[in-house]
Amino acid sequence: MSAVTTPPIDLYYWTTPNGWKISIMLEECGLPYRMIPINIGKGAQREPGFLAVSPNGKIPAIVDPAGPGGEAVALFESNAILQYLARKSGLFYPAEERARIAVDIWLFWQAANFGPVLGQVHHYRIYAPEKIPYAIERCTAEATRLYGVLDAQLGRHAYVAGDDYTIADIAVVTWAKLWERQGQDIADFPNVRRWIEAVKARPAVLRGFKLRPEPEEVAASA
Repeated sequence: MSAVTTPPIDLYYWTTPNGWKISIMLEECGLPYRMIPINIGKGAQREPGFLAVSPNGKIPAIVDPAGPGGEAVALFESNAILQYLARKSGLFYPAEERARIAVDIWLFWQAANFGPVLGQVHHYRIYAPEKIPYAIERCTAEATRLYGVLDAQLGRHAYVAGDDYTIADIAVVTWAKLWERQGQDIADFPNVRRWIEAVKARPAVLRGFKLRPEPEEVAASA
């Protein structure tokens, strides 16, 4: 009798903080997946084939051929994908309601505050063709405030949403590990530094961060 094989999840991916969230989660859960590179530098995110999966034209996205009821399902928005994969695997998303509320709070904090602000910091400090001091100073100062919020939380708990590692940690660490390019001094946030080091030491996290399109895949997606 042949063993039943689980079909791989298609991961539409590029090497960004939001992309890393899902490569890390898939590695943590041990779910088989196939990486499909979406070269955002070449505009692949605007191609009709990708927009059919991710109407907002942003990575990451996934298609799970073994979705609810055994039917394929497509998902976009990185934190929605984290929640889906956590429910599918039964990992890193507590069943107890109060604990799950805490995870959801910090997932939404990352999606509404930490990620967007740090994305703006990256833009104005690194990518903007014109360096606008007001924009740089304003966004960097708000990033500092948010790191302070995170540091205070991690002073109370081992992990972002409590004393257990969850999808909230995955959602936040992919942005926090880039603190230097965000104009931050990690020495000012010792609890964040301790937590980043602990999370990055996880083997699945290391594998998720290392996921890279092969050169021929980059060319094909251009």
